[in-house]
Amino acid sequence: MPERSGAYSDRGAAGAAWRNTTHDWAAGVDSGHLSRIREDAAAFAPGGLRHLVLEVVAYAADEAESRGGGRCTVTLHADGSVSVADDGRGTDTRFDDAGRAVRKPVMATKDLRFFDHPEPPPLPDGHPRRGMSVVAALSAWLVHTNRRAGGAWTQRYAYGVPVTGLTPVADDGTTGTLVHFRPAEPLPAPDGPDGPASAGTTAAWAGSWPYLSVEVVDRRTGVSRPRPRPPRAGRPG
Repeated sequence: MPERSGAYSDRGAAGAAWRNTTHDWAAGVDSGHLSRIREDAAAFAPGGLRHLVLEVVAYAADEAESRGGGRCTVTLHADGSVSVADDGRGTDTRFDDAGRAVRKPVMATKDLRFFDHPEPPPLPDGHPRRGMSVVAALSAWLVHTNRRAGGAWTQRYAYGVPVTGLTPVADDGTTGTLVHFRPAEPLPAPDGPDGPASAGTTAAWAGSWPYLSVEVVDRRTGVSRPRPRPPRAGRPG
């Protein structure tokens, strides 16, 4: 398992000056934080795989709310992995003093809004929201593909630690984020007792976010369950 000791910064003066909103730009990887999650998976992912899916979808919901609406597709793959794709603006990416692209460290550091908060907001399963780092730390592998107006990159993680740099991918004219991950054992697989029992159940829970239209595609069975977005306030249905 890749590991780095403590939090570290390689962003230079630019990174140190960037304003922190949801994550600390100066800390690329916080291995102590990731280890804490792995050591107590039952506490940080009390609903197993289903909770991890909701942690990811919550970020798509944040983006949709900030833009007045958005779409998200959750795909349950036959190999036990899950992907969550949205049509937002993509994860914030900046450039350091050397001109290198630096993506906000959402996978490998704590979400400053939730992780240490005494009363973090609950996800639709009733368990506390802690952030994307919970998903990354508890996944044997995770691939984060990011498309923004200024370019597109992909990066692979193992147990929350990046094992590649930001690898450019072809611009297809869209923006958004794709998170594809496979939980590490002993988290339940999709068919396990605490996993998403059906595409319909997952879609219903994801329907808790009013600005986000969610479709769940179950490639294990070929089921597709769209959840229509309800009309927003002041707008006819």
